[in-house]
Amino acid sequence: ETENLADAEERCDQVIKAKFQLEARIKEVMEKLEDEEGINADLAARKRKLEDECSELKKDVDELELTLAKAEKEKHATENKVKNLTEEMTGLDETVVKLDKEKKALQEAHQQALDDLQIEEDKVNTLAKARIKLEQQVNNVEGSFEQERKVCMDLERAKRKLEGDLKLAQETIVDLENDKHHLDEKLRKKDLEFNEMQSKIEEQQSSGIQLQKKARVAELEEETVSEKAMRAKAEKHCHELSNELEGISQRLEEAAGASTARSDLNKKREAEFQKMRRDLEEATLQHEATAAALRKKHADSTAELGEQIDNLQRVKQKLEKEKSELKMEIDSLASSTETITKSKAYLEKMYRTLEDQMRDVKAKFEENQRNMNEMVIQKAQLQTESGK
Repeated sequence: ETENLADAEERCDQVIKAKFQLEARIKEVMEKLEDEEGINADLAARKRKLEDECSELKKDVDELELTLAKAEKEKHATENKVKNLTEEMTGLDETVVKLDKEKKALQEAHQQALDDLQIEEDKVNTLAKARIKLEQQVNNVEGSFEQERKVCMDLERAKRKLEGDLKLAQETIVDLENDKHHLDEKLRKKDLEFNEMQSKIEEQQSSGIQLQKKARVAELEEETVSEKAMRAKAEKHCHELSNELEGISQRLEEAAGASTARSDLNKKREAEFQKMRRDLEEATLQHEATAAALRKKHADSTAELGEQIDNLQRVKQKLEKEKSELKMEIDSLASSTETITKSKAYLEKMYRTLEDQMRDVKAKFEENQRNMNEMVIQKAQLQTESGK
């Protein structure tokens, strides 16, 4: 019994020691469990915070994507608008170039019309001068009519004188023709003599008489030249006398019909003068009307064309201003798009980083949860063993 009691006391001491050890281990496990629960609470709070931040970041990313899509849409719309404006500007530029060409053509036509107008005015001035000159001529004709009768008498006297001169000229022509005939005959003989002497010179080239014959040939040549000059002079004189004779004949014929035709000529000139005066007045009136119409037409055309060009210039300036504003807007949108893209990339990077952190925290939380479950199991086992 004493041994059993000693064994029981020893076993009781061992149990008490084991109890103390288990209580200390349980206390240690409980402290560790409390620490793990605190860590788990912090991790859960951090997880919730990270989830909230991820949700906010995802929301910001979605908003940025919507903003970016909207900006892209506005950018495409603006680019289309700029393209349309550019095409419209190109069309307007072509219209301006076309109008400039038309303006240049109208200016050239206007200048041509002014030149034509100046020519017409010069014609009017010329016609006016011609009218004045014709009036003076009529006055001169009327004033010289008496003088022409005197001239007719003088012409009659000159006619008789010219008839005498003509008779003398005809006699002179006959004499000159005889002289010409003699000179031709003499020249023919000299030519024959010259040819004979030339033949003899060729036959006697080696003889000593050659120099004398050459001298004779030279003399004959001089005589031939002289005869030819006299013949040409006689022909010229004969031609001049023939021309003078023909002119005298014409003047005689004109003088014969001058007295009769002078009266008819004066009447004809008077009728022509009246007709020219009427034509000149009509042409002057018509020209003045045409010139006034041309001036008005070209002034209206020039004013209308200038107004069209001014309107087109204003439209062009307005379109250029809108184009510049749209270009600035596109640059601003491009800058905003670039900023949004960078922000999106940064937020996506942060989002991925937070997801990695959340995965790490979740893994750590699950590991702590497993550890805590193991500790709870160990605690239960220890309590069971302690109860036993």
